[in-house]
Amino acid sequence: MSGTQLSDKALAVFAFAAFHQLESGQKVSKVVRRDGAGHKADDEAVAELTERGLISLDGDYINLTADAERMLEEAIRGMRQALSG
Repeated sequence: MSGTQLSDKALAVFAFAAFHQLESGQKVSKVVRRDGAGHKADDEAVAELTERGLISLDGDYINLTADAERMLEEAIRGMRQALSG
């Protein structure tokens, strides 16, 4: 994986996964690409994350790789630290 920063659109995919993990209390390893309610993962973000080896596509689902799952956990941990009072 490249050491360069992810685009905001790519970060949004992680934010979507983080939302579902925090809301459900269960580990998230995949998210739906299109939710049927007008929300969808940006095509550029999907291409970026695929090129970096962070996701794979399986039909309507975006599967997180092991590296992406670790990044998601770190992001959630960082949010908790940043937002704890």
